[in-house]
Amino acid sequence: MIIYVVKSGDTLWQIAQRHGSELNQVILANQIADPSRLVIGQALVIPQPELEYVFQTGDSLARIASDYGVSVQALMQANNISDPGLVFAGDMLKIPSVAHTVRAGETLQTLANHYHVTVARIAQANGLGVGAQLSVGQILHIPILARPVKEINAYTTNVNEAGAQEALRLGRNFTYLSPFMHAVKEDGTFTAMQDQDLLQAASRTNTAPLFVITNFKNSNFDSDLAAAILRNQSIQETLITNILTEMKSKGYRGLNIDFEYVYPEDRENYNAFLRRVVARLHPEGFLVSTAVAPKERADQPGLLYEAHDYNAHGEIVDFVIPMTYEWGWAGGKPWAIAPINKMRDVLDYAVTAIPPEKIITGLPLYGRDWKIPWQEGTIARTISPEEAVDLAARYNEAISYNKTYEAPHFQYTDEQGQRHEVWFEDARSMQAKYDLIKEYGLRGGSYWVLGNPFPQNWPVLENNFKVRKL
Repeated sequence: MIIYVVKSGDTLWQIAQRHGSELNQVILANQIADPSRLVIGQALVIPQPELEYVFQTGDSLARIASDYGVSVQALMQANNISDPGLVFAGDMLKIPSVAHTVRAGETLQTLANHYHVTVARIAQANGLGVGAQLSVGQILHIPILARPVKEINAYTTNVNEAGAQEALRLGRNFTYLSPFMHAVKEDGTFTAMQDQDLLQAASRTNTAPLFVITNFKNSNFDSDLAAAILRNQSIQETLITNILTEMKSKGYRGLNIDFEYVYPEDRENYNAFLRRVVARLHPEGFLVSTAVAPKERADQPGLLYEAHDYNAHGEIVDFVIPMTYEWGWAGGKPWAIAPINKMRDVLDYAVTAIPPEKIITGLPLYGRDWKIPWQEGTIARTISPEEAVDLAARYNEAISYNKTYEAPHFQYTDEQGQRHEVWFEDARSMQAKYDLIKEYGLRGGSYWVLGNPFPQNWPVLENNFKVRKL
């Protein structure tokens, strides 16, 4: 898979031809509604025909496997497909191995360079020495380079049929699915959620559902509600018992605790609560994780940060999700949602306090549209990456890319003469974030939030990682 950025004068047909890809494969991979409409600066994913195939309506895994000379089982395993009926038009499938017919002038080294594997791996797969001479017409089995195995979590707030269908369609890309959320109450109970369809989707895609609890009340995270729980051990035991009952009855695999704006004086109370949770849940076979504010140092001031003890969370729970997004928050000035330099600042600190193999860093699946000049008190509109590109096309604006933040952006003027500034995510910005996961040796990434169409993200994810299934 190649990431290509549209230039002036480009057509989709030319782009496909230039990269040896089929036009329809490019259209499907990017879910392009109007192939004649491209935006300068738009990032596209281009499938490489030898290594990837984009599933089309009417396709079957058996036919694709036959065409590429691999088994259906190998194709399913390489792409986390648990059910052959859960492959959809636009899904990019990685081909686990390639049968290559040697052409004049090719050597083991040129093939290794072309397929991004080592000479030793090709030689071993074909019973050859590393210095072997090749013959024209010789057929070699090329094992595709193994991708690092990472865990991916996805939060979703859509508990309706559309949300369940999205979880089915994208589920092979996730280790965990986290329906958001169950808000705790002062008596140790929590709000109900109609999560049956989501849980069924998780089961069909072999995705582990996480039970999310928050201190959410009256449309906000509530410090007093958190205090009522964290300062009363009896209520905590009741809450944990209720959580266990619910998780067992519904088939959840773990608990994710997202307590925000906790009073600084409750820092140790929070740590003690986590220890009680783990002591009760681990013997029952459940995972425990937390979502934490994106801290850049241990003593970072502010109600959002002070009670989140990175060292303690890293010691106590199975994994931690630093919420490395929302720098460009709806109530603030126009900015990248997850600037790579700010993510790096958080991770530089996080890996000193939490083992990297316990860190699942936050990844945004959305963008924002601000009115400018920005005024205090105004709220930006949250949009999907797909909608961002549509806006740029509609107003005939080129998309720029900020290398410091690793984020695309543009400005436009609407029909009323109002200026806007848009920041969002694209294939390039997500590639930068996946590179960060590899660089820091993290456990994986956590998406906030499903429900925002972003077709380019999934091929980029699959090109970087083999997602772990429990």
